[in-house]
Amino acid sequence: MTEMVSARFAAPLVTLVTVALLAGCGQSATHRTGTSAPDPNAPEVNAPGDIPDNQVFVPFSPAEDRFTVKVPEGWARATDGAATVFTDKFNSVRVESLRRTQAPTVRTATAEELPPLTSLPDYKPGSVDSVRRGAGEAVLITYEAASAPDSVTGKTITDSVERYEFWHDGLEVILTLSGPKGADNVDPWRTVTDSLRWTR
Repeated sequence: MTEMVSARFAAPLVTLVTVALLAGCGQSATHRTGTSAPDPNAPEVNAPGDIPDNQVFVPFSPAEDRFTVKVPEGWARATDGAATVFTDKFNSVRVESLRRTQAPTVRTATAEELPPLTSLPDYKPGSVDSVRRGAGEAVLITYEAASAPDSVTGKTITDSVERYEFWHDGLEVILTLSGPKGADNVDPWRTVTDSLRWTR
């Protein structure tokens, strides 16, 4: 009689245990999914110096000059001699132009442009290359240097700098883009340097 009772309750007991285990697994899987899946509505988190993906760029054309270039909208604008500088937090875009009879080359940039740069605080050399952008060929000089001191703390950071030298019909345009070392600004800097257009 005892064996018959045990057999009668064994099947329902196995079924209950199986259902409980499956329910537990389902809750565990749901819990894991809920904690590991990224929230598509979460605000973008940028590292210091990273320019936001939604940054808007607007055309800029210096008075009496023969070119336009897009710069980040809303950045502070200042004049530094013949150059116009746009800054925001750790980043800057410097736009300047000068008369030059011949186009710069990797050789002339190495001989003429690099020596003054080596005197910058904490200067570390990068490379000198020829690159193509929307306005044509340009010489690109990369290097690292200490940033300008913070106006409040006086502290500096290490900047990664890209200096582009464009030339057209006797006019050289120099775009110098700088931001904290390690910041991911490849796309914004490409937007700026690809936007240069000669107007006459």
